[in-house]
Amino acid sequence: MAPAELGKEEGVAKVKVINKTNVVPNKQLGKKECHLVTFDLPYVTFYYNQKLLLYKGADFEDAVAKLKEGLGVVLEEFYPLAGKLGKDEEGVLMVEYEDENAGVEVAEAVADDVDIAELAKEDASSILQQIIPCTNVMNLEGLHRPLLAVQITKLKDGLAIGCAFNHAILDGNSTWHFMSSWAEICRGSTTISVPPFHDRAKARNTRVKLDLPESAEAHEKSIESNGEAKPAPRLREKIFRFSETAVSKIKSEVNSNITTKTFTTFQSLGVHLWRCVSRARQLKNEDYTVFAVFMDCRKRVDPPMPNSYFGNLIQAVFTVTAAGLLLANPPEFGATMLQNVIESHDAKAINKRSEDWESAPKLFRYSDAGINPVAIGSSPRFRVYDVDFGFGKPEAVRSGSNNKFDGMVYLYQGLGGGKGIDVEITLEAEAMERLEKDKAFLMEV
Repeated sequence: MAPAELGKEEGVAKVKVINKTNVVPNKQLGKKECHLVTFDLPYVTFYYNQKLLLYKGADFEDAVAKLKEGLGVVLEEFYPLAGKLGKDEEGVLMVEYEDENAGVEVAEAVADDVDIAELAKEDASSILQQIIPCTNVMNLEGLHRPLLAVQITKLKDGLAIGCAFNHAILDGNSTWHFMSSWAEICRGSTTISVPPFHDRAKARNTRVKLDLPESAEAHEKSIESNGEAKPAPRLREKIFRFSETAVSKIKSEVNSNITTKTFTTFQSLGVHLWRCVSRARQLKNEDYTVFAVFMDCRKRVDPPMPNSYFGNLIQAVFTVTAAGLLLANPPEFGATMLQNVIESHDAKAINKRSEDWESAPKLFRYSDAGINPVAIGSSPRFRVYDVDFGFGKPEAVRSGSNNKFDGMVYLYQGLGGGKGIDVEITLEAEAMERLEKDKAFLMEV
């Protein structure tokens, strides 16, 4: 069973692909190998990570030429994205780069009847699946397809850049490092300001051979046969835009009664989401609910890794409580749980998690987040509105439909690049309807 489908509008295809090319690094790089490590391997059975950036008013032909030219330059440094997944002689997964077998797939498309507003609206449009490549494509398929696919689509009033990254080889931090570097080249720079750090063995030098499924379908069927999979619910996806004022108000309310360490913006917004989503789900007092966050571990491992470390260097941390306790207590009850689990995930805890996984490797399912989860990915710290390819900053940035399940949340820098936060939530449809009407959630009270 593929990821649960978001609600689709009826209608014929509005997007027509007019050209496909394979973009390779401008220089011959020979043969390069980059072994995947413990921080990468569990995500082989997630799906390609999809991002969409929308731009106003650029000339389509000029933009396509500039984007391809810049991509050829930036891939000289970010060469793993132009490689393929492979295995070494021991069967350990790695990225293989060879000049004759390299490249990023770039599609050009036209959607003359679609405007930026339709793609940027708060409720996700089914047209997004025609704008962003690799919907329902598992990372495992990187063994025989490009690790990065790009689609540049001409819109009625601008253009869309849809990117699909193989999540087995990089996380969100590395994704936006690449995107900002690509934009830097397109703006006229001859070199990138921050080269990627490729030595993954510095973060974890343990080789783990995985027992890989034959295909995405085989992996999903094995989950179903183990009784772990449930019928896919009808999901809705929506972006809620919290202004800088609303974020500040949430943080001050969560911190209003504390005498110890102040809760961060993330912890304050996190508990706000956890409580409001639990209420919208109408959970019983005794129902458990999990809060999960995918944490960047670059500065937490020992020795610390540079921010330019290219790959996955994240781990999910979890905390759980009964819905009745979460909702009956003041917000600082849940915020303290988040604070404790985040602060306790130090180098020792990261190492223990890695050792446990290495002793019994498990291929994760994208929705393995626990019972009644609220799971947070991405970060408003990523400067997504600074990704200017020379034709202005993006009008909007959002995710595609991959890796989304009931309770998955992506946080983005606020629309336009301010200090607000965009909260992209996927929820079961009835719970979403209740959340939309919750004035306390929307900060309208």
